[in-house]
Amino acid sequence: MDSFDTGRLIYLVLLGCVVLSYFLVSHRQSLGQMARHAALWGLIFVGVIAGVGLWSDIRQDVLPRQSVFADAGRVEVPRAPDGHYYLTLAVDGAPVQFVVDTGATDIVLSQRDAARAGIDLDNLVYSGLAGTANGTVRTARVRVDELALGPISDRNVAVWVNEGEMDTSLLGMGYLQLYDRLEIADGTLVLER
Repeated sequence: MDSFDTGRLIYLVLLGCVVLSYFLVSHRQSLGQMARHAALWGLIFVGVIAGVGLWSDIRQDVLPRQSVFADAGRVEVPRAPDGHYYLTLAVDGAPVQFVVDTGATDIVLSQRDAARAGIDLDNLVYSGLAGTANGTVRTARVRVDELALGPISDRNVAVWVNEGEMDTSLLGMGYLQLYDRLEIADGTLVLER
């Protein structure tokens, strides 16, 4: 602490003493009520300071973000509060949120996400079958022009559109095997090319 900081601290302590003395003199008839109000305001002040100080940690826990490092071809994805890893990729320019599923063989789009990506659902031929935890569902194979994760882009990628109900599209091994390295450690999924 340099002399400038020491001077500021002395000034703030003196100012606080003057303000406290004023309140004590002006409220000497009701010191109990004044003490309760002071304690309440003190707790509010401490709560606001704690909230501001912890906001970045709270935001990271509630809304974890993926990090794409373009120069190294590296992607870091924090684990979401529900225990899964989510990635947002652009499917033909449309942002689609995927759950990373190492148990899925391919990239599987929900019908909602396929429509957002410009895939014509009325002309799909559901000729494939996929075994899921909810039973067997029919799937349609299509190719998308581009599948992009930030600056990392793949062209002419085969994806499957699920005819059944799906909450989130699946990013299976068909996509993950495009990376040279896949690692899960300390609550972070790391993909590298």
